[in-house]
Amino acid sequence: MKILNLKSKIFWTYKDSPQTHHMGGFTVIEIILVLAILLVLVTISIPNFVFFLESANLDNNTEEFVGILRTAQNKTLASESNSKYGIYLDTSVLPNKYILFKGNSYALRDSLYDMAYLLNINVEFFSVNLGGGSEIVFDKLTGLSQQSGNISLRLKTDASQIKTIYISSSGSISFIQTANSSDENRLKDSRHTHFDYIRIIDTVNESITLTFDGSAIQVIPISSYLVGDELVWEGTVDVGGIEQSVKVKTHRLNNLDTQFSIQRDRRVNDKTLVITISGDSSGNLISYSADGLTTANSSIYVSNLAWQ
Repeated sequence: MKILNLKSKIFWTYKDSPQTHHMGGFTVIEIILVLAILLVLVTISIPNFVFFLESANLDNNTEEFVGILRTAQNKTLASESNSKYGIYLDTSVLPNKYILFKGNSYALRDSLYDMAYLLNINVEFFSVNLGGGSEIVFDKLTGLSQQSGNISLRLKTDASQIKTIYISSSGSISFIQTANSSDENRLKDSRHTHFDYIRIIDTVNESITLTFDGSAIQVIPISSYLVGDELVWEGTVDVGGIEQSVKVKTHRLNNLDTQFSIQRDRRVNDKTLVITISGDSSGNLISYSADGLTTANSSIYVSNLAWQ
């Protein structure tokens, strides 16, 4: 009987000892320390996780944009629906968007074929250098780009996070700048010309006249070809059985002054061309020799005529 009591005493003494409680669980202090460490880790991780997500959005948006550029080029090369295709950038809306369109230009496109793509709300087109325009159109058969330059996307939340795409006149689309993407190294010719015009134009009543080979005339009423606040006209004129293709547009219209952009590709144009505007009696806006190697102007309002 004494032996049993001794054993019971030893058992209960061991069971109730502080060491026994410590071995069976955690103290309150230990739990608080663990929670504090977890809180610090979470606090450090959340900003990094958000940054990772936003960087992934920029990468994904950029890759998708490049993919759609190449889709437009491939559709053009395949002569799908016997048409050119291009991309138009719309930075006037939030989020920014871009549109894959069918046609020689965005203004003259078949809108039934439009496919719009939205950027992530935290991504934007912040730099568009395409010779003053907001669209890229590819040529049939060759896949060459009518516009060259670069387009940059960036994170709104971190302006240092930038992705730039370079488009060359040869049709190359790359993340690496090629030689002819640089304005200094690019070969310039009369296929694309710019000039400034300081007179205020009456867009309601004035018209632009194209005179080919001294006789064939195409009259363009400015009011009929306004797209937003800009003039955009593109067409072909039959001159002695040979079609001449020209594009006339503005990059700014009566925005203090006007900047005209004329596209006349001498590979498919072989007639002289003189362009005038009805409200200006001082001379022509621009004239081309038949081979396009000579360009000049006589209007007193024209300045900075330059090949692009």
